Amino acid sequence: MARIAKVIDLPSIVKLNKATGQIGAQLIQILREAVQQGDLQAGDPLPSSRELAQTLAIARGTIIEAYDQLIAEGVLEARARQGTFVSHALKSQSPQSVSPQSIDTESLTDAARTYVEIFKEFKPLAHRPFAISVPTGRTQPSDAWRKFGNRFRARGVAAPSGYDDPQGVYALRSAIADYVRRSRSVQCEPEQIVITSGIQQALYLCSQILFTHQDSVWVEDPAYRGTTAILENSLHQLQIYRVPVDQEGILVQKGIDLAPQARAAFVTPSHQYPLGMPMSLARRTELVAWAKQQRAWIVEDDYDSELRYTGQPFPALQAMAPDQVIYLGTFSKVLFPSLRLGYAVLPKVLVAPFCGLRALIDRHPPSADQHVLAAFIQEGYLERHIRRIRNVYAENRQQIIQLIDRYIPKTHAFIEAGDQGMHMVLWLAAPADDLKIAQTAVEAGVSIKAVSPTFSHAAQRAGLILGLGDFDLLQIENAIKTLAQIIRQHLELK
Repeated sequence: MARIAKVIDLPSIVKLNKATGQIGAQLIQILREAVQQGDLQAGDPLPSSRELAQTLAIARGTIIEAYDQLIAEGVLEARARQGTFVSHALKSQSPQSVSPQSIDTESLTDAARTYVEIFKEFKPLAHRPFAISVPTGRTQPSDAWRKFGNRFRARGVAAPSGYDDPQGVYALRSAIADYVRRSRSVQCEPEQIVITSGIQQALYLCSQILFTHQDSVWVEDPAYRGTTAILENSLHQLQIYRVPVDQEGILVQKGIDLAPQARAAFVTPSHQYPLGMPMSLARRTELVAWAKQQRAWIVEDDYDSELRYTGQPFPALQAMAPDQVIYLGTFSKVLFPSLRLGYAVLPKVLVAPFCGLRALIDRHPPSADQHVLAAFIQEGYLERHIRRIRNVYAENRQQIIQLIDRYIPKTHAFIEAGDQGMHMVLWLAAPADDLKIAQTAVEAGVSIKAVSPTFSHAAQRAGLILGLGDFDLLQIENAIKTLAQIIRQHLELK
């Protein structure tokens, strides 16, 4: 079997100047500086003395002497029958990644500084209770996913190829069209579907192609922070109207009072984020009537619609007005977030502009996983997987509710459980600061987020978002004990 080269490139070696002499001393200094500056890091392999001598056209003995000197200094280390490496003893001295907090942002534009703050806000939490959408234990995809991956990537349609269609692989679009028709009552053809890298990219595409300068838009209050962050930073400088929700969903009449000429409404009708209730039929009818009258768009984020624990999932709003509604879905939640595959079901007039902008951003989604996912859906594994994880999340939800009742007094906090989805909201007693509590909890090993950033400033409430991941029961109980102590201490200091 042919040996595979493990030698790294050494760009800094170009500084070697044979005309000035003292080649060995130069080489020692160049390699020493490369380690100090981080070009070479602990554990990196170096070329063999023979290879480097041939590359530089100098005597092999010079290379050996340089390596021996750096080994003596502790910069390099020799391993029998393996070669020469940068010393592992230098690991703690290796340059660390720079956190956004440590960056001097004075030279940045206002937009760039804003994105620094967004980067901080959207950094994922560690995979511990109560992080959302962590595929652990019983919520991981079955072995069928791995088998399909091995089959399709090894040969055939998912083998490495050239550029693909910005709209996405047809087999996946066809599978999605069948799936959403059966499970969500969505009316569409494969030609109306664009495969995205998730809800976030779909929302960004919407924000760029649907509006002109300073158009008005409705957004639920509270709402998914990914939606509001995109709209707040749109190049169109949109006028954003936060429309309150009640137990029936968005207050359409309030939206009309605030901005009757709005160009779009961004809603989560099947499972309001973060509060959890579905939009009533009466409110859906009212919203569609407004959109048709104003020739406005409705952007439907079908968040967590598959995971209803009592009764059947609600049909999609898209079925009521296919020419007015942009329906967004994702597989990140029900399968795993790192998959980065979602979809937009579009009115036909929007497909070409969506694909054109998509081509400018990242050409097209990775093709191999699209073929794997298409087979996973077509052969019925996705629906089986959803049924299985629905039972898991329902069980975890009940256990978390019981543990919160046991350890957290209702005078400190209370659960708004809802009957679907991957999270619950734990409302905090006034005058709690949920941002401070969440930060303290993260530092104590509990992955939790504050709910207040999902509200407009005027409507803010203090609460915590608890994900229902399939963590060990003891882990969950310990996390709730820790959280209870943090909440109690915080309220006592107020």
